[in-house]
Amino acid sequence: LTRFGVRYLLRKYAQIAGATTLATNKLPHPHSLRHSTAVHLLKAGVDYATISQWLGHASLTTTMRYARADLDLKRQALSLVFPEILAAQPPASHRLSEDNNLTTWLKRL
Repeated sequence: LTRFGVRYLLRKYAQIAGATTLATNKLPHPHSLRHSTAVHLLKAGVDYATISQWLGHASLTTTMRYARADLDLKRQALSLVFPEILAAQPPASHRLSEDNNLTTWLKRL
């Protein structure tokens, strides 16, 4: 199955299902499946080398880009380094409300 075949099948079944991406309201692209698979594997604890081999990346640094894009992974890493600071704060909403400013909201992330 070529990448063009994957794209064709993905578009075909996405149109039938009426699925679109949240950000652009367009049909999903095969790379979005690839990216979300890599992020989910990272969240599940699979190491970078295994994901890199599975995705066929020539370099491990290419796979490391997926970790930079995910806020949950960043939050987990910070909680390992600073558990007392992050544990003291209640879980915050990811929405910026009218009663708090941008700086307060960013500190809660």
